Amino acid sequence: MILLDGKACANHLNAKLKEKIAADTALGFRPPGLIVLMVGDNAASTIYVRNKERMAKDVGMFAKTVHLPESIQETELTTLIHEFNAADDIDGILVQLPLPAHINATSCLLAISPTKDVDGFHPTNAGCLTLGLPGLRPCTPKGILALLRHYHLSPAGKHAVVVGRSNIVGKPLALMLAEPLEYANATVTICHSQTTNLAAICKSADFLFCSVGKPHFFDRNYVKEGAVVVDVGITRTENGIEGDANFADLADHVLAISPVPGGVGPMTIAMLLQNTVQAWESRRK
Repeated sequence: MILLDGKACANHLNAKLKEKIAADTALGFRPPGLIVLMVGDNAASTIYVRNKERMAKDVGMFAKTVHLPESIQETELTTLIHEFNAADDIDGILVQLPLPAHINATSCLLAISPTKDVDGFHPTNAGCLTLGLPGLRPCTPKGILALLRHYHLSPAGKHAVVVGRSNIVGKPLALMLAEPLEYANATVTICHSQTTNLAAICKSADFLFCSVGKPHFFDRNYVKEGAVVVDVGITRTENGIEGDANFADLADHVLAISPVPGGVGPMTIAMLLQNTVQAWESRRK
């Protein structure tokens, strides 16, 4: 069984990114700039944002987290976003979710310039993905494909089942798996809460991607022998962070599986850094 170690893969990719940034800044270019806007004091978000900022600085970026009070109004937040849109030394803007209930998250994400949308959520970037045009891709799906590439596991010509249809993971992942690229070219099925015969469909998958937030839900009743399982689920329980896949049940049943934590999570942050560098290079041109 191959353990899809996202932490090791992310460290490898970040080291290469650090070399690139060092080489470019040695030529006189300013370093890439990343701003993270965080509203309120959500404990989980605070840890995640701290990790993002630390990793960005580790590879040689200018990175800053702007902590904003929970009472901030939507117009104030969007005004701040527009200021960073206009800032020449900022290449990436990220609004950490979730936002307080009185702020429309969609409006704030739409306020970010598509060229600085390093999360890859803006409709312009979503449209580019749909049409197969260049653009900033969502970090988690991009990280999943990078993880498969790192372990030389290609879904090309294989049946890939994506369980979950969110705009952040499920939908863009399905599109990226179907793209005519080396580590894509899969035949893709999307499943969701209204799918009938879920177990049978999942068990037909050569590559199973699960993102439903149900701890240990996917066991060998849902997974065929020799499949590749990428677990995108994250649920906080009294025992810690748990994934959607029943790791103990599947470990001796599958060809490869990603752990939770330590699988897709580190790859998401690594792709955020890659997107920031991509935006940096595009703006330079």
